[in-house]
Amino acid sequence: MSEQNPVLSPSQLNTLARDLLESAFPLVWVEGELGNITRPGSGHLYFTLKDARAQVRCAMFRPKSQWLKFVPREGLKVLGRGRLTLYEARGDYQLVFDHLEEAGEGALRRAFEALKSRLEAEGLFDGARKRGLPAFVRRLAVITSPTGAAVRDVLSVLARRLPLLEVEVLPSLVQGETAAAQIADLLRRAGASGRYDAVLLARGGGSLEDLWAFNDERLVRAIAASPVPVVSAVGHETDFTLADFAADVRAPTPSVAAELLVPDRRDLQARLRALAARVQAVQRHRLRQAMQRADRAVLRLQAQSPQARLQLLRQRQQALGRRLDALWRERVQQRHARLRHADAVLRAHHPARRLAQLQARLQRLQARPQAAIARVLQRDALQLRALARSLEACSPLATVTRGYSIVTRGDDGRLVQSVDQVAAGEPLQARVRDGVISVTVQGVRRDRDDNAA
Repeated sequence: MSEQNPVLSPSQLNTLARDLLESAFPLVWVEGELGNITRPGSGHLYFTLKDARAQVRCAMFRPKSQWLKFVPREGLKVLGRGRLTLYEARGDYQLVFDHLEEAGEGALRRAFEALKSRLEAEGLFDGARKRGLPAFVRRLAVITSPTGAAVRDVLSVLARRLPLLEVEVLPSLVQGETAAAQIADLLRRAGASGRYDAVLLARGGGSLEDLWAFNDERLVRAIAASPVPVVSAVGHETDFTLADFAADVRAPTPSVAAELLVPDRRDLQARLRALAARVQAVQRHRLRQAMQRADRAVLRLQAQSPQARLQLLRQRQQALGRRLDALWRERVQQRHARLRHADAVLRAHHPARRLAQLQARLQRLQARPQAAIARVLQRDALQLRALARSLEACSPLATVTRGYSIVTRGDDGRLVQSVDQVAAGEPLQARVRDGVISVTVQGVRRDRDDNAA
C-alpha cells in the first residue's frame, strides 16, 4: 500500500469517525419518545430516542443523570440537548445528553427564553430602572388568590411583624388563560388609585405550566410601568418567572416577601428605645450646658453689682408670689365648684324630696283606677241602655201596650195566628197590657178576602 492510502485499524477508523462527528455537529436539541431505558450501577443512563420512523442510541452520564427533575419511563416524550459522537467499542454513533426534560415543559421553556431575551433587549429587566422599597410601607396591596396558602402565609407574617400595617388583598386568579390579564388589570388599577405604597404579587409553587401566567408579556409590561414598587414572590426559591425579572424586588417565597416589605416590630421598638435614650442624653447635655451658662451669668452679675442681683431676686420672689397666689385662687375655685356640685347632687337625692316625688306618683296612680272604673261603668251603662232599647223594640209586649193582645192556646200555649188553629169550644188565653184573659171560642169566622181566595 502507498503512503497516500494508509492502512487503518478499526480503532483508528472509529477514532477518526468520532472526531469527524463531534467536530461537524454542534450541540443539538432532539425531541422524541424514550425507549429501552437502562440504568446500571455506575449511575449512567442509557436509552433510545425514537419517533415513528427511526431511533437513535442515547446516553446521559453521571452526574447529569442524577439531577433530572423527572423519572424516565418507557413511552415518555422528552426534549434533550446533546452532542453527536461515536461509541468506539461497537462502532455505533450515539447522542450524549447534558440536559433532558419533558417535552411539554421544554416547549414552554423555549418560549420563556425567547420572550426573556426580547424583553431584556428592550431594557425591561434593567436594574437601573428598578426602585427600592419604601422605608415604611403604610398600605400594601397583595394581588393573589384569596384561598391559597400564599395569602395565609403573607398575612400571618405581616400581622406578626407589624400589626399597624394596612393590608388589602386584591383577589385574582393565579393560574389559567385569564389569570395574566386579570393580574395586569388589578396592578394598573392599584397604581392609578394612589392608595398603596407597594404592591405584592404572590403565588405558591408549581410547575412551569402552573406559573405560566406570570410569564405573560402583558403582565411583565404592566409591572415595568407600575408607578409604585412591585415585589414578586411567585413559586419556590428555585422558580423564576419573567415577573420576577421585571419587578423591583424579587423574593424567593411569599413569606420572605412579607419580611422584606415590613420591619419587625421588635426591631422598631428597639430602635425607638435607642432613639429615645439618645434624645434624653442630648437633652441632659443641653440642660447641663444651659445651667452652666446660667451659672456663669450669675457669677458675672454678682461680680458686677450686688444690688442688681438683689433686685433680680426680689423680682423673682414677686413673680413666684403672684404665681403661688394664682395657683391658690385656682385651687380654691376648683374646691368651691366641687362643693357646689356635691351639694346639688345631695339635694337631688335628698330623702324628703324623693318621698314627695313618690307620694305625687302614688296619687297619680290612685286616681288612675277610679277614673278607669268610672269610664268602664259609663260605657257599660250606655251599652245596657242601647240593649234595652233594642230588646224593647223587638219585644211582643211593646205591641200589647198599644192595645193589641197576644192569643195562645190554653192546652199547649202555642201562639194562635190563624182561625184554622182553633175550634169552637176550645179554651184560649189573651195576653193584654196588664194581665191574661181566659176565653172560650164561640165560633170561627173568616174574613171575606180569605173566602174569596
